Amino acid sequence: MSQRPIIPAALVALAATFAAPLSAEVVQTGETGFTTRDAVVVKGTPFDAWQALIAPAKWWNKAHTWSGDSANLYISPQANGCFCELLPLPDGAPEEVRRGSALHMSVVMVDPGKVLRMRGGLGPLQSEPADGVLTITLTGVDGGTRIVWEYVVGGPMRYEVPVIAKAVDGVMSQQLRGLAGVLGVAQPVPEEEPAEPTEPGPEAGDAPESGTAEPERPRVEDAFGDLDDGA
Repeated sequence: MSQRPIIPAALVALAATFAAPLSAEVVQTGETGFTTRDAVVVKGTPFDAWQALIAPAKWWNKAHTWSGDSANLYISPQANGCFCELLPLPDGAPEEVRRGSALHMSVVMVDPGKVLRMRGGLGPLQSEPADGVLTITLTGVDGGTRIVWEYVVGGPMRYEVPVIAKAVDGVMSQQLRGLAGVLGVAQPVPEEEPAEPTEPGPEAGDAPESGTAEPERPRVEDAFGDLDDGA
C-alpha cells in the first residue's frame, strides 16, 4: 500500500494568515485535477497592478524558487514568452559555462491591464505529467483593482488530489499576498458572481490491476518545503 501524503502543520499555520481582505479557496477537485481561486483588491489602477504583476522579482516568495533568490525571476509579457528563472553557476564552473535556467510557465495570452494567462506545472507539479493554466485577471473597481488568480490543474499526478490542491492554494495565496503587498491592499474584497464550474482534467488511465503495487506518492511537505516562510 502506498504512503498517503501528510498535510504539514506549517500549511495549517499558513492558511490562518490569509484572512480578509484576501479571498482564497479550492473551488473544484476531481480524480485527476483541481482548481484554486484567490482574489484581492489592491490600490491603484489596473495598469499599476499590471506593471507590478510582470515584475515577479519584487513579490514572488523566494522559498518557492529553484535558486533561492526571487531576483532571478522574470516574466516576458508576450505570447510565447516565459515566466523563467536564472540559476547560479555551480562552484568551480569554467568561465565558458552559461548559467542554467528554469521554465516556471509559458505565456499564452497577454492583454495589458486586463489578463495574463500562463501554462505550466508550478513547483513539484513540474515533475508530473499533469499540466496547469494560471489566469490572472485585473478589473478596475471602486478604490482600486480587483485581482483574481485562478489556477486550473488537470492530468495524472502522483499526489493525492485533495492534499496537493490545498498545498497549491496555500502557495498561490502566498504569491498573491506578496503582489498585494507591493501595491497596497484596499478593503474589502467585493463579492462577485460565482464562476462556472470547471471540468476536471483528463483521466489518468485505468487503475492498477489487482495485486500490482501502486508507486509510492511523493509527500507534499517534501515538495513544497517550509510554507511558513511568508512573503
